[in-house]
Formats: sequence, structure tokens, C-alpha cells
Amino acid sequence: MMEKNTIMVFIKRNKKAILLSLVVLTLVFSALHITRLRAEARDIYEKMQVLTDIIGIVNENYVEDVEWEKTMEGAYRGLLEELDPHSTYIPAKRFETVKEEFEGEFQGIGIEYDIIDGYITVISPIIGTPAEEVGLQSGDKFLKIDNESAYKITREETKNRLRGKKGTEVVVSVKRPGIKDPFDVTITRDNIPLYSVSGYFMIDDETGYVLINRFAEKTHDEFLEAVKVLKAKGMKSLIMDLRYNSGGYMNQAIEILDEFVGGGDTLVYTQGRIRSANDVHMSTRRGKFEDIPVAVLINRGSASASEIVSGALQDLDRGLIVGETSFGKGLVQRQWSMRDGSAIRVTIARYYTPSGRLIQRPYDNGTARYYEELYTLPDSVFSDSLDKHLDTRPEYTTRNGRTVYGGGGITPDIVVKRNYDLSESTMKIFSKNVRLFFKYAQELTQRHPEYKSDPDTFIYETKLEKDFTADFHDFISGEIDDIELQDLREDEEYLEMQLKSEMAKIWWDNNAYYEARLQCDNQFKTAMESMGSLQNILALH
Repeated sequence: MMEKNTIMVFIKRNKKAILLSLVVLTLVFSALHITRLRAEARDIYEKMQVLTDIIGIVNENYVEDVEWEKTMEGAYRGLLEELDPHSTYIPAKRFETVKEEFEGEFQGIGIEYDIIDGYITVISPIIGTPAEEVGLQSGDKFLKIDNESAYKITREETKNRLRGKKGTEVVVSVKRPGIKDPFDVTITRDNIPLYSVSGYFMIDDETGYVLINRFAEKTHDEFLEAVKVLKAKGMKSLIMDLRYNSGGYMNQAIEILDEFVGGGDTLVYTQGRIRSANDVHMSTRRGKFEDIPVAVLINRGSASASEIVSGALQDLDRGLIVGETSFGKGLVQRQWSMRDGSAIRVTIARYYTPSGRLIQRPYDNGTARYYEELYTLPDSVFSDSLDKHLDTRPEYTTRNGRTVYGGGGITPDIVVKRNYDLSESTMKIFSKNVRLFFKYAQELTQRHPEYKSDPDTFIYETKLEKDFTADFHDFISGEIDDIELQDLREDEEYLEMQLKSEMAKIWWDNNAYYEARLQCDNQFKTAMESMGSLQNILALH
């Protein structure tokens, strides 16, 4: 007590001196801070002057006229690539396409297509679009567009000639399989949706499946609609497929997570250098699907928002993760539009899962190596021998005490490598960008109309004609050399799946296409086998 009183007396007697000292210290620190900022500004100014000098020297002395648009785009790109692999420059000519992909629609006629044998070939009309309304069919080829030849057309030219303002018309000359003469179709352009939920359907009486290809502006709404339909069909558990989903809008991932988690839980948090980049995203309400067990499929192509979803569901013991270790993108970008119509995305923060895991893979060896590693590293780093590498990764604990791993990507709870043990001949077919499976499937749909019953019967019960591989071999031998029939026979189950999925899409829709493709998918089958144990593992009420 005496010691405390002595201190108080000292403070009262020396109050002015103490205050003066505090002011002096504040001024000193402020001066040091201002000096540092001025030094940094001077350094940046000098470097900008160097860049201006370089541009002037090149402009005056380079041996040829300089294409400044291309040259400066290279400079912008190089500047941002030096920061990290995900800070990037988007040229004006690409920016509109990027916006369409994530805003979820554009204006045109509404077809999924490919350039086959030199012509735009309809793979399928998009449901509810002008292309479907005028009766375009899978396999239709466009000979002319507005009375001008469309032969040897490029993808860029296709976009320029078929897209346009809502309400405008385009006339296409169509050659349809089975019809001798071409015919003209007038199509009125309209808004065309770009769906981020590619497919959803019931696997059995209780298990639903939803495939999300990216996280765009309307992904949460699309997901809610898909699950609503599946619940009406009796869904009690869900498989969410995020394989090859490279991410997108973080807020859409958070909104989907919020549906699976009760209020008040951390879903993801971000930390950066500027105050506005630091944020904690919490679950805000009682989710619509809190009591639904969910298994999530991921692989090395699952990145960013996909890792936010799978990481949070794993950390909160709300989802079982199956597949291969994900990409490892734990950086958050903010986008700025530039005055010339281009845009830049700059990393402003790192994101962390609820347990504190930073998912970002190291990128110390440069951007090129960072991306190459996905294909050059041994499969064991991503798949079934992963346990040999876990001792090098930091350990974290889920809500229920399970061990999970950081240090690069989301490590699944059940690690299983995708089985692609295919022959050299089969791999050659995939290496040729001529849609041979689609072309042969078209022939099969015309040759065997009796196969078309209903999707479930076709997918699960119908077998293609006996020794279809011999006929398929003859069909593709005109396109590719050195295809061994015996090789194809060894891969017959896989080839049948490829052909049946194409036929299902021609006859029905994307749901039938993706359901047929799951028949040879060992990662999906592992997820299905795990559904029975989910209640014992997950934090369900």
C-alpha cells in the first residue's frame, strides 16, 4: 500500500514532465514513421522514373516499331507475377469473358459447342435458351452464319458472330445428321445463363449428389435450388463434388458453408497488411442443412473457395473429405478496374481455416514452378501414399479432436487416388481434340434407338452391343494411327462409360451425363462407401 501511494505522489509531482516526455516520444516516433514513408515514396518515385526512362529509350531506339499495347501488357503482367502466383493482370479483351464466367450470364443463342471437322457442332442446347426453343439438336453443324460461310471458323470468331444484344436475330444454316439437305434457322438472342452447379441427382433412395464447377455470383442460389429438389426426392445425405473447382467468389463459399453450420462458428478468417483485409467470417443463422451428413470430393484441381468449403467442413467436423490433397491456394485477391478496360487482381490477405490452417502452398521457386509442381511432383504427395509426407506438415485439431494437416492444400480424411490406369491406345484417343467419343456416340444413338428408355435404365442396366470395341476401333482408326484393338478391349468398361455418358447427354441432359460418368469413378465410390460411417464421425445434432 505504501509503495502504491509513493508512486501516485511521484506522478502528481512530475505530471508535466511525464506528459512532456510522452509528447516528445510521440513526435519522435511520428517523425521516424514519416521519414520512412518519405523514403519509401522516394524509392517508388525513382523506380517509376527508371521505367519511364526505359520506355523512352525503347521508343526512340528499338530496331522496329514497338507494339506498345502488347509490350506494356507484358510489363503489367510481369510486375504482378513477381508478387505471388495469384496476383494477375487481366487484359481488356479478356476481361469481359472473365466477368461473364463469374456474373453468370451473357447474351447469345445458348449452345454448348465444339469445332469438329471445321464446323461449329452443337454438343447440346442449353435448356431454356433460344437454341432449345428453335429445336437445335446435338450434332447439328453450322454451315453458314448470316449467309457467310462458317467453315474453318475459330472459337473467337464463333463468339463474335453468335453472341449479340438481346432481341437481335442471327440466321444459321444447319446440317443435321439423318437429314439430306441443310436448312436455315432464325434465332433471337437472349440472356444465356452460365450455371456453376453443373449437375444434381439422387444416387439412391437417400443419397444426393451435387457437382459445383466454380463459385460464381449465383452459386449459392443454384445450390439451394438443387438441394431443395433433392430433399423433395428423399435425400438424407449429400455428396458435394468440388473436384477441378478452381474457386471464385469467397462470399458464395461462405454462404454455402453457412447452410451446414449453426450460428456463431468461425467459417474462415483472413489476415493482411491493411486493416480492411483482416476479417473473421462467422456463421450467422441456423443453416437449412445442419442435420444432413455431407461428404466432399476434392482433388489437386480444387482450389481457393473450394478449399474454404472443404477445410471448414473438415475443421468443424461437419463433412468428411474424400479424394486427393487440394491445390493449396490460400491467398485472397481484390480486383480493381483500370481506365483502359483491363483489370488487376492483387493479393491483399491470406485466409485460414477455423483451426488456424494456412492452406497456401509455398511459391518461393517462382510462378512457373508453382504450377508445374501439380503435375511433376510424385502422385504420392497428393494421393494414396500421402501418409509418408505428413510428418513434414504442421498438425491441427478439429472440433472433435481429429488430426488434420496444414502446409499446403486440404488433406482428405480418406485419401484415394483417381484410377486412370488406361492403355496407350486409349490415351491417344484423348490426346486428339476431335471429340471422337461424341462423334461415335452420335452414330450409336441413331443405330440403337431402342437403348433410349429412361436415364436410370440406360445408365445402370443397358449394355452396349457385343464387342462394340471392334466397331469403335474401326471408326477411330481413320482418325488416329496405331490404335491397338487389344488395348481397347482391356479398357472396355471405361470406354463404355465414356460412350454412354455422351449418349445420355444427347438424349437427356447434363444430369444424365454426369451420373453415367460416375460409374467408373473410384473416388466417388469410396465416398459412397463412407456415407454409412458419417454419423459417427461428424458433429451432427
